[in-house]
Amino acid sequence: MLTQAARRAHQIDASTPSKSSGATRRKPAARAAILAAAGMALTAASSALAAPANKPNQIRYEYVSPKNPAHQAIHDQMKQGRTLEHLQELLSPLRLPYPLTFKVAGCDGVANAWYYDEVITVCYELLADFLKNAPKQDLPLGVSRADTIIGPALDTFLHETGHAVFRMLQIPVLGREEDAADQFSAYIMLRLGKDEARGMILGAAYQYRLRVPEPQVAIPIEKFSDEHSLPAQRAFSMLCIAYGADKKLFADIVEKGFLPRTRADGCEIEYEDLTFAMTKLISPHIDKRLAKKFHEVWTRTVSARRARFNRP
Repeated sequence: MLTQAARRAHQIDASTPSKSSGATRRKPAARAAILAAAGMALTAASSALAAPANKPNQIRYEYVSPKNPAHQAIHDQMKQGRTLEHLQELLSPLRLPYPLTFKVAGCDGVANAWYYDEVITVCYELLADFLKNAPKQDLPLGVSRADTIIGPALDTFLHETGHAVFRMLQIPVLGREEDAADQFSAYIMLRLGKDEARGMILGAAYQYRLRVPEPQVAIPIEKFSDEHSLPAQRAFSMLCIAYGADKKLFADIVEKGFLPRTRADGCEIEYEDLTFAMTKLISPHIDKRLAKKFHEVWTRTVSARRARFNRP
């Protein structure tokens, strides 16, 4: 940036021709072109300094010791199972301008998760809820007990990753960001192999539907003001995206009434719109070489956990 004195000198020099005998007087158009080129060069240089180059493998992690002794087992199991390390590997294809940290921590009794200041925090209290709500045995539609634990946990981390990606990469969001983060999560889960994608989607939807136990519900009016969609809406939207992506794989969720046909008829268009947005806005920030390993890493990661969580 030019100082005030320098700007004055620059203005005088630009408007006053040289009187020295050997100087060549430039035409106004030539001077304007030179000044414009210099300005463009300065702008490009400052932009390069302001915007760091996006790099893959920018994911960090931290296991914070729980405040509540009841959560120690969750901490130990996650650390022994290298949960965050596997998430780091899964999301390493993301090209981010600076590091993003995944953290599990105690939240003083609040079951929550959030993204702030390049850190994603998932509370032990929320993970404890997933464990508590898991059924004792497998559910219809081929949903295993493990799916109802791993699915919502993965969905939570990916949802918050969506927030991080939107902010860190300055991705424009049309509509509510919470809905966009839900869509980001569902889209990434659908990139898994067919069996894994089905298990994670249905497992995550199961946890949302737990909060709506009856077909007819009455809720306080202020619930409609929340920045998140209602739990049932989030479940239906996730199922709709899945059905729109693969009508054969998810045909039974419509046939058995888990997703109303009135919504299902438009799900292919909803998925196409999401695919267009992800391809246009997010794909340029993905390392394609690393992304090829995504399914392989996930399959290797989840096998042992599924066997453990499926035990009553």
